[in-house]
Amino acid sequence: MGRFAPGHLGELTPVMPFELVDAVLSETRTVQRRLRDLPSRGGVYFLLAICLFPKVGYLLVWDKLTAALPGMVIVCPSTKALRDLRRRLGSAPMRALFEVLAGPLARPTTPGVRFGPYRTVSFDGCSSIKVPDSERDRDWLRRCPHGGCPQVELMTLVETGTRAVIGAVFGPAREGETSYATRLLHHLGLEVLVLWDRGFDANGFLAAVHATGARILGRI
Repeated sequence: MGRFAPGHLGELTPVMPFELVDAVLSETRTVQRRLRDLPSRGGVYFLLAICLFPKVGYLLVWDKLTAALPGMVIVCPSTKALRDLRRRLGSAPMRALFEVLAGPLARPTTPGVRFGPYRTVSFDGCSSIKVPDSERDRDWLRRCPHGGCPQVELMTLVETGTRAVIGAVFGPAREGETSYATRLLHHLGLEVLVLWDRGFDANGFLAAVHATGARILGRI
């Protein structure tokens, strides 16, 4: 606690309390080995804040993150210190935190989330997420065929009505939407109705959806 635990994400903070973040850090073995002004716990909240303010630099994000902690002695890190903090954490704790929190949020009375006895979900993809044009990213993703930075293909399974993300996968765009969507089929079941407005059905994807017991409501 104290100065070693800066972090405020507004209404999201109760969803991701210190106890949850500490448990994720312990599970992924990413707790700092010595007490630092920028401990791993603060780093997790910093990475989440970056997602909330994607067009703001590191130092301004840190200012927003600590703005609701008046009267406390808060460290003023450099951009390099925040970059090193991000690298030290890596992706493991963020992946674990997502796996804990991802899932349906609707209650039985939430409007727009059911069709008769079925809980409704949708697949949603994006192939225009750019990443730094580094050698490592180029080896993994290759350059965009139309020029510019490498791009990531993202596919999500979302609860309709609440827009809660149930599952997500990403990787090189060359693999295609169908392949990524197939990796999310384990989230479906007998009580699920998939709202479908996409055009792809390569490799029998819709048949694979039916095999899970889920129903499909498509737009023609």
